[in-house]
Amino acid sequence: MKIGIVGLPNVGKSTLFNAITNAGAECANYPFCTIEPNIGVVPVPDERLDNLTKMYNPEKTTHAIIEFVDIAGLVKGASKGEGLGNKFLSHIREVDSIAQVVRCFEDPNVVHVDGSIDPIRDIETINLELIFADLETIEKRLDKAKKNLKADKKYQAEIDVLEKLKKALEEGKTARTVALTDEENELINDAFLLTIKPTLYIANVSEEQLASVDTDENVNKVKEFAKKEGAEVIPLCIKIEEELASIDGDEKKEMLEMLGLSESGLDKVIKSSYDLLGLMSFLTAGEPEVRAWTIKKGTKAPDAAGKIHSDIQRGFIRAEIVSYDDLMREGSMNAVKEKGLLRSEGKDYIMQDGDIVLFRFNV
Repeated sequence: MKIGIVGLPNVGKSTLFNAITNAGAECANYPFCTIEPNIGVVPVPDERLDNLTKMYNPEKTTHAIIEFVDIAGLVKGASKGEGLGNKFLSHIREVDSIAQVVRCFEDPNVVHVDGSIDPIRDIETINLELIFADLETIEKRLDKAKKNLKADKKYQAEIDVLEKLKKALEEGKTARTVALTDEENELINDAFLLTIKPTLYIANVSEEQLASVDTDENVNKVKEFAKKEGAEVIPLCIKIEEELASIDGDEKKEMLEMLGLSESGLDKVIKSSYDLLGLMSFLTAGEPEVRAWTIKKGTKAPDAAGKIHSDIQRGFIRAEIVSYDDLMREGSMNAVKEKGLLRSEGKDYIMQDGDIVLFRFNV
């Protein structure tokens, strides 16, 4: 699962990517510093794994992972091939969701591609280019569906959903703001629309703004815009996050306390990105390994078992499950069993985030 980090040139995309992945992507104060996308795989922060590791003292602890892609900055006209437009659009098609970095800070030493700070203009510049690209895709798809309709009436349903999307896009709205049924989504799933991808907005602020981020005018503009899409906004100072990413342990804890933060903004971005993809984790715990396993929300127990091994899915008998909260409260698996909190679940059980599982199977 991939999250694409996008935005105009010089808004902090590559700096954010560096901080998230510690990958050292090139970062400089001029447009198109990033041409080919940088890719980094990072662990998803999860204090549940930390606590289970203390309880079981395993040989190893394995976090869930998520992939971030640092995509080249976009400019007006990208949908027509301006700047690195075609590359940008092809790279964004390959990701599952988008983290859009929006510059909310003033700094005369960092060039803004449009000459001034206006976060809504910046968001609309990117969204419009993606909308133009989607309109082109939909118009081609509509032409084909209308030709096919003459031979098969089933294409009418596809035409109806494409017309609905086209109307919204022509009004300047993104495809993700259009309410579609599961059946309608299935019909246009292979169109790979850019504006239908789930999106998270990251408001990049200065260190001075960080102290009053809840009342900051630019940040609140981004929040108001995102509210229309039902999207989340995470304000953070990417410059500080880069510093935090370079330290750990007590030094990092002290710096977070000094800034009045309970966790780094990067941890919020990674967790929110994981959630944005509709993902969650079930856990396995024992002396060999404590591990988080990534599954889609709504996954049933046998399919979750298949994440560990196909034989476990094939020979699935039952899942023995305790919730993380119950285990932490009782302090041991024996105490959990004594209280009758260890559940036996069958093939129709829908996994819950934080389930600690032992799968019973026979092959």
